Amino acid sequence: MKRLLTVVLLALASSLSFAQFTPRNTECIAPADPGGGWDFTCRVPGAQVMAELGIIPGSMKVTNMTGGGGGVAFANVVTQRADDENLIIAASTATATRLAQNVFAGFTADNVRWLGAVGADYGVIAVSNDSPYQTLNELVDAILAAPADFAFAGGSAIGGWDHLKVLLLMNAAGAEDLSAIRYVAFDGGGAAMIELLGGRAAAFTGDLSEVLAQVGAGEIRVLGVLSPDRIPVLPDTATATEQGYDVIGANWRAFYAPPGISDEAYNFWVDAVRQVAASDEWNTLREQNGLAEFALFGDDFEAFVREQVAAIHTISEDLGLLQ
Repeated sequence: MKRLLTVVLLALASSLSFAQFTPRNTECIAPADPGGGWDFTCRVPGAQVMAELGIIPGSMKVTNMTGGGGGVAFANVVTQRADDENLIIAASTATATRLAQNVFAGFTADNVRWLGAVGADYGVIAVSNDSPYQTLNELVDAILAAPADFAFAGGSAIGGWDHLKVLLLMNAAGAEDLSAIRYVAFDGGGAAMIELLGGRAAAFTGDLSEVLAQVGAGEIRVLGVLSPDRIPVLPDTATATEQGYDVIGANWRAFYAPPGISDEAYNFWVDAVRQVAASDEWNTLREQNGLAEFALFGDDFEAFVREQVAAIHTISEDLGLLQ
């Protein structure tokens, strides 16, 4: 009986320690300018939905921290805010790509704590509405004929996820020299979109959630979606696969936390992301923004990130992005 009572008390103490953690003055870092996918992740499933569900007290501050394809934010979190239990950071396949390519100043996936994913954002290739190209085939054929005349604008660094999607597409199209494909990097999809609309780029490489507002406004035209099937919010837009290019690019949307937080804080944030992913509020917004269902949390998500880093490292080697 005494042993049983001790076990019960220990279990109660453990549950109380978890319950005692309550975040204060919460913040989400979006590692790019406003308007892109990381910004969306912080502002919608992060600040908006967590507040609506009452997961966090009050509102969540969103901080845009640009530079290095997410590297500036990553380094800041690891070296300056390692113990900040009120902080979460937006992450995606683009984060895994830069880690896979060893460009985060020696940092690795082991330097942070991975919380969970709330959806998958499929890649798109888009042009301005006054572009002469009506199909992905027309654009690709023109680039193959004169690659120096065309530039893609994207919201990731050189060699990053947006760039990688273009290289995968052009590789599938039979381009003999991928180094001749021009790509201009910006800190976030919003900045890259400005270049497209300003006529300074021939095409945009990004993700579906980044372009829907401009599609609705009649400013851009999506030529192809890098998804296995057509996306319900763009039912008339063919996939790249349908148009002869066997390329699928899913950009998962997720969060990580600083490395030095307590297990109680980590468990709180993992559960917070889990609640968001399961909520009607988020799933309505997810579908409206063209994101597919994709949810992984805690240890399972951490294992997935490690697998992604390894796989993207291999792809980057195959495409000549790594020395």
